[in-house]
Amino acid sequence: MNRKVAIYARVSTEHEAQLSALDNQVQYYDDILDKHPNWILYDRYIDEGITGTSIKKRKNFIRMMKDAHEGKFDLIITREVSRFARNTVDTLQETRKLKKIGVEVYFTEDNIWTFKDDDGELKLTIMATLAQNESKKTSQRVKAGLRIAFQNGIFMGSGNILGYDKINKNTMVVNQEQADIVRYIFKEYLNGVGTTTIAKDLERKGYKTSTGLTRWNAAYITRVLRNQFYAGTIVYNKQYIPDYLEQKARKNRGEIEQIVVEGTHEPIILKEDFEKVQAILDRHSKPSTSGDRTAIGVPKYIWSKKMICECGSNFNRRKDHTTNKGKTYAYACYNRKTHPKGGKYEYGYKFCEVKEVQEWKLEKMAEFIFRNLVNDDHNRIELELILLNGIKIDTHDADELNNEIKRYNKLIKEESIKLDRLLNLYLDKKVNPADYESFQKKLSEKIELYKLEIEDLEKELKRLDPPEVKIEKAKQSVRRLLDFNYNGINDLLIEEVVEKITVHKDWFEWKLVFLNEPINLEVKGKKQDYFIVEHEK
Repeated sequence: MNRKVAIYARVSTEHEAQLSALDNQVQYYDDILDKHPNWILYDRYIDEGITGTSIKKRKNFIRMMKDAHEGKFDLIITREVSRFARNTVDTLQETRKLKKIGVEVYFTEDNIWTFKDDDGELKLTIMATLAQNESKKTSQRVKAGLRIAFQNGIFMGSGNILGYDKINKNTMVVNQEQADIVRYIFKEYLNGVGTTTIAKDLERKGYKTSTGLTRWNAAYITRVLRNQFYAGTIVYNKQYIPDYLEQKARKNRGEIEQIVVEGTHEPIILKEDFEKVQAILDRHSKPSTSGDRTAIGVPKYIWSKKMICECGSNFNRRKDHTTNKGKTYAYACYNRKTHPKGGKYEYGYKFCEVKEVQEWKLEKMAEFIFRNLVNDDHNRIELELILLNGIKIDTHDADELNNEIKRYNKLIKEESIKLDRLLNLYLDKKVNPADYESFQKKLSEKIELYKLEIEDLEKELKRLDPPEVKIEKAKQSVRRLLDFNYNGINDLLIEEVVEKITVHKDWFEWKLVFLNEPINLEVKGKKQDYFIVEHEK
């Protein structure tokens, strides 16, 4: 009687040297078919280099089961139980499903027929259990070996890290050109530049990612900023596989111990700078239910950044009034706005009673505080130092221009090498005169273009103020900022000096970065006839 036959094979390229070539697998089954002329081959289903611990990952196995249910064959030939599945439950479940629809499985090496043998299922259970135990032992051996490798600081991964080149299996060295990009990313972020802006700047400058792409995005920049490798630290076990049968990696959220190794490679970023960046990233994100952190929007307005309600909520800015002098604004507690009185929301034991805060009140309180501070010599010096740091005197412009000049010189060198090779090909008569002239012209034009770029950069370099001039200009800016009679209260002053403003029902608690005790104030009256008093707690 003729039988329609399907062949299932799983070639594990890592562990099966004697059948590593797909041709050997095909020949093995062809020999079996030759011995059974009444077996008509329907199709071969072969999964290559895929773990056998779970059926879910094997596309051709799934396709074979679908075809079996559609009645396209009645016999499956496979070498052994461990090739079919190393999971006892999967093996029994799948063979039982096949048996119900009239499809037999023949395990050639184990000599098991799921229909013919009365004790076929017993044999199958024993063989599948042995295979599953072997998988478990293999998993344990691999984990033990990895742990030893981790403790010895052996580098794992493809080596595709911006700023480094992988020299051999376990050695990473700094790629200076890419390292400059990494330093630029960290420096800009510490200077208050957002990840999206940094990505756009890198695209505009034509820099490439670690994979050679010219497209950058905010997510890539964040991954760079979060990577401890740049500070000289390797963290192992960021992911783990909880079930060796499923072989599905999960993010390690404390389920297993992480291994931290220092000193195995040269850092690009100072550890203290890396930690500063992590603190900023954490302020701009919040924990999610999955255990990761989700980015939160940075408030656009200076007062929204600094204000927090006594109930713990942030404040949103909104238009208050429109007059002939323009628009005025106020700030509303987000919790009070979204959960009005009479609603279900309560914090603690009472509803949030903090009302809207008019912007003019914040401005008047700021002026009151800073006028008093500058009248004290010690406090004025503190303010000047903080503001000088906040102005961020950029003495790195020259470094950036010099790096650009180096980049163009490197490009000139590359094009010059191409010119030399082209000349050699021409002299060896491997390039005809017309092609030589065409290519030579294009390469020469590129070189001239790069030289012009260098000239422009060098001119710009000469126009830069020396560091001491920049510092003096910054000091002048600080003095102007503290001249409230002419300039009022500047946002930079609030940004750098005010840590936070806690808004209570009838008073405000101002915490400044250099004062140990907060300043507690009340604003009484309307804008036309207001007065400010210190609040007695």
